[in-house]
Amino acid sequence: MATLKRDEDLTAIGLLDEPMRRALYDWTVAQGRPVGREEAARALGITRALATFHLDRLAEAGLLDSGYQRLTGRVGPGAGRPARVYWRAEREFNVSVPDRRYERAAELFATALADLAGETMPEPLEAAAREMGTTLGKTSRRGNQTKRLMNVLASGGYEPDLDTNGVIRLRNCPFHALVEQHRPLMCGTNLAMAQGIVDGAGVSEIEAVLDARPGFCCVAFVPKPKAAS
Repeated sequence: MATLKRDEDLTAIGLLDEPMRRALYDWTVAQGRPVGREEAARALGITRALATFHLDRLAEAGLLDSGYQRLTGRVGPGAGRPARVYWRAEREFNVSVPDRRYERAAELFATALADLAGETMPEPLEAAAREMGTTLGKTSRRGNQTKRLMNVLASGGYEPDLDTNGVIRLRNCPFHALVEQHRPLMCGTNLAMAQGIVDGAGVSEIEAVLDARPGFCCVAFVPKPKAAS
């Protein structure tokens, strides 16, 4: 069974080696919502038939989920037939050669820490997480403060999304596999790392806070209130 899953993961990841398919996957994921074939084709500047081919291949491999919905926003007679739409699948794909199982070590450590500390964030872990975040933040010191954070978060796998209010939310949590069983521990770790990233990037106008929203990581980066003059 384990060998079958590894083979499936290898096949799925191998599909992303094709440049157009990879670009289509990345664009679909970045939207954060179901997208249709026509929209995807326009965004990538390709034909609808080619977009359909690649989207269906990604869905067959489990990299995308798919379903049907009306894209016009209308209901009732004359609303048109539902169109097939695609969005990122929840399933994770991991391949290492030779085979490694680092997630098991992470689960063991998280379980042991949670048992020792209960609901309290262990100080050594908080300090280590903040230090790691500071190191990551120092890799991005160019551009304005928002741009610095966006760059380092993107390189760290967080998939940052900047909204119209200047708040940066994270579409991906690199620790997602551990969050459900160890939410206080992992969210606290994530926050400490985020605070370190802010410090390391030399950002003073934005702060990292816990602000869980559906579809996003528990941490958000929000502009600090401007001092009254």
